[in-house]
Amino acid sequence: MTGQERHAARSAKVFLAPALLLIAVFFFLPVLAALLLSFTDFDIYALGDLDRLRFVGLRNYLDLLQSPLFWTALGNTFYFVVVGGPLSVTVSLGAALLVNAPLTRFPGFFRAALFLPVVTTLVAVAVVWRYLYHPHYGLLNYGLGLLGIDPIDWLGNPVWAMPAIILMAVWKNFGFNMIIFIAGLQNIPPQLYEAARIDGANGWRQFRHITLPLLGPTFLFVALMTMIGYFQVFAEPYVMTQGGPTNRTLSVVLLMYEEGFRWWNMGYASAAAFVLFVLILAGTALQLRLQRREPP
Repeated sequence: MTGQERHAARSAKVFLAPALLLIAVFFFLPVLAALLLSFTDFDIYALGDLDRLRFVGLRNYLDLLQSPLFWTALGNTFYFVVVGGPLSVTVSLGAALLVNAPLTRFPGFFRAALFLPVVTTLVAVAVVWRYLYHPHYGLLNYGLGLLGIDPIDWLGNPVWAMPAIILMAVWKNFGFNMIIFIAGLQNIPPQLYEAARIDGANGWRQFRHITLPLLGPTFLFVALMTMIGYFQVFAEPYVMTQGGPTNRTLSVVLLMYEEGFRWWNMGYASAAAFVLFVLILAGTALQLRLQRREPP
């Protein structure tokens, strides 16, 4: 290594050091502390007197895996991810295709308008959607009444509560992925579409053989970010239903919040957090492996 290269390496370390220090202090240390807490019985009594803190090994994890409430929350979370994730990606891609279409006028306006729910406060969104879902005065039930369908208690019915939350979450979050898809679409050379049209390919064939393959890296990024975000669903059920009715919208993160900050079972909540971390890590690794197996 030459003197100039050593000087460049030292300069890089100096510039990176503040950011790495902040990441270590505000990310890695809290994660390590949470991991250590997951092997203890840390609760409100230990918070007042650390002499009450005891090492319990894997007991928190064993209690968690034997808890029917945890399995209910895990099933609800998987339901949210499996149904809401693909729906959010599909809606995002459809909106991106429409906004990016050559015939669309004022695309900047539509990008801003469709992105607006992403930056809107969730509490304000929840207030509006709770009114839309109102069993007697909501707009959705009013529309169903015009079709001769009886009103539905969207947030009070165990069957419809989770689909209602999924619909709200997709509406609020799809704009972020839409912007990413638009960026991916704009990076596709237009000459490929011109050549395809000359060869007689219709719109569907162009979409299938040009758009989708070239959006592969974008799809992977959007799918990973959506899956990770939806596994951590918390605000939507917390604001809309508090996990009800009958725990049908209780998510793993909401269970962690209740155990940790309502009942002060911090060790138990930390164990739930790391079980969720392992699940997210496994899902990410699976998606990356499937992406590598796809033919070029």
